[in-house]
Amino acid sequence: MDKFEDIDYWKGIVLYGLNQATYKIALGKTILELATEGKENIEWHHLSKVYLDTYIERLKSNYNPQQSNPSRKTKMERIIDSLNKGLIDYNEAINLVSLEGFNDVIPRFQTIGTDKDIVGEKFYHFDFGKRLYLHDSTFLINETSNHELISELDARWSLLEGAFTLAHGNFKLTNDVRDVYLVNSYSRTNITSNIPFLQGYQGNSCFYCGEKIGDKDIHVDHVLPRQFIQHDEIWNLVLSHSICNMNKNDSLIGKHYFEKLVARNENIMGSNHPWKKKIADALGDSHAKRNKSMLYHYENAKIVLNYNYWENSPKYNRETDPFFKKLITKLNNR
Repeated sequence: MDKFEDIDYWKGIVLYGLNQATYKIALGKTILELATEGKENIEWHHLSKVYLDTYIERLKSNYNPQQSNPSRKTKMERIIDSLNKGLIDYNEAINLVSLEGFNDVIPRFQTIGTDKDIVGEKFYHFDFGKRLYLHDSTFLINETSNHELISELDARWSLLEGAFTLAHGNFKLTNDVRDVYLVNSYSRTNITSNIPFLQGYQGNSCFYCGEKIGDKDIHVDHVLPRQFIQHDEIWNLVLSHSICNMNKNDSLIGKHYFEKLVARNENIMGSNHPWKKKIADALGDSHAKRNKSMLYHYENAKIVLNYNYWENSPKYNRETDPFFKKLITKLNNR
């Protein structure tokens, strides 16, 4: 039986939420803030205050839609609108959050996809309307990985807002993917924090060597070399160390990297990533079609590149690559 770490379950919750709104992301940030405060037994009013403050801070400088339905706003948007217009004061806003803000998100947060049994109550349990109780798992992941987890939540929030903006008919975000991912090799523009988001789908590791990838050494690479593929579509882009990218250059990847790219793309297809439609449009609307399309490109690349394989390291072993041990990847095979 696969043994996953607490952080894998948390990432599964964040990356595989079937989000029609941003409630889950805001609650994730709230939970980590309460864990940072050392709060284990949280009174409902304080939970509501931190949750409200999280939304106020987010919407203060970035008022993008917070749900997919363009005909209405979320409860949190309506509460903050009333607060901003002076129709209610801050304490009244907290009380409204306490009464209306958690009906769905508290019971459903610890769910991956639609499965409530995978996580159970690993991170908290609650007495609805009265108290939330954080568990040791929450404090552990917050202590060891707070910056990483906050960055992923911010990235996820940005990308949900991007998807909702597109759903609302605002196409200002539909820039060519090259402009978003390939500025100065690895800088990100437009919808912010795309690199940390893709890191989550790669298990926060370099695509080629499997080692942890740092913020200051990220390159975006074409897995099938651009000289052959002649496009910058997202399905063929990965994050890597600069040295791995330069060593690979324009060589052909080995089969294990091809299989890893297929798995990475299926991770994205299992989420609400706003560009998953681009992957479906380019490769197909089912796993079988996408796999067939990618295999077609790979087999053609073998011919064009004269079977000039780059294996990275003779010691590379798929079975020890942390990406393949991640819960978010295993879920695709359930």
